[in-house]
Amino acid sequence: MVLRQNKEKVKIVYKENLSINLLFPVLNERLRLENGIEKTMAYLKKNVRIPYRLTILDNGSEDETPQIGKALEKKYPEVTYVRVGERGVGVAFRKGIALNESALVGYMDIDLSTDIRYLGRTIKLFEKRPELEYVNGSRFSKKSDTRGRKWYRKITSMGLVFLLKAIFHMKATDAVCGFTFLRKETAERLVAACGNDNGWFYTIEFLLRAERMGVVIYDMPVKWQEDYNTTVKLWKTIKNYLVQIYRLKKAFKAEERESASGGRR
Repeated sequence: MVLRQNKEKVKIVYKENLSINLLFPVLNERLRLENGIEKTMAYLKKNVRIPYRLTILDNGSEDETPQIGKALEKKYPEVTYVRVGERGVGVAFRKGIALNESALVGYMDIDLSTDIRYLGRTIKLFEKRPELEYVNGSRFSKKSDTRGRKWYRKITSMGLVFLLKAIFHMKATDAVCGFTFLRKETAERLVAACGNDNGWFYTIEFLLRAERMGVVIYDMPVKWQEDYNTTVKLWKTIKNYLVQIYRLKKAFKAEERESASGGRR
């Protein structure tokens, strides 16, 4: 990594050879884990030329997920199975970033709702744009292709985006697509800046913090297919979102007051 400085700002330009680590947070995914990993491995072997790793982050599954994960780890040298002590996508994401040694790191839903071909496009974006730090998959961009979405799930997702834009002035068109990739240094910097929410909202705070910190983000339109067997509890998730939005707004205001106070000293 080298720094290029002009009169306005310092630009970070990455020179290292790329490698990628795909994080898969899972909880009781015995029906989808093997299929998701097998499809991903088949795509990577055929289409990706940089070194890659797949990390299964098990949030405390009580079904056959651990046995399947360990079997996949034995089958593929590129696959690692990790048992995480707590439940939640947030804690799994932090654990994955802490363990990561690849130049690029990010997470995908194990159901592969986002078309796997966008993984290859993401790698090419990082290769072609050295200044790019963050790729955020979006179901709601004008060029996105979203299929099979149940009407009430679409309304709640779009309602969340509306709230995030109204309250936090979010620039991205989606915050919980389930497809996010970053450069290693950027991911670690954002983990240090974020709170410790263990649920899905952690990934939202991750994006909002990135925007506030001036991280170079590409909001990528994707082809996305609804998975009707999702294990996400919709109403419980919505309640958590509302609580966490209130918490984060308070935190941002406190940080702004502290920053303003420090500037007057």
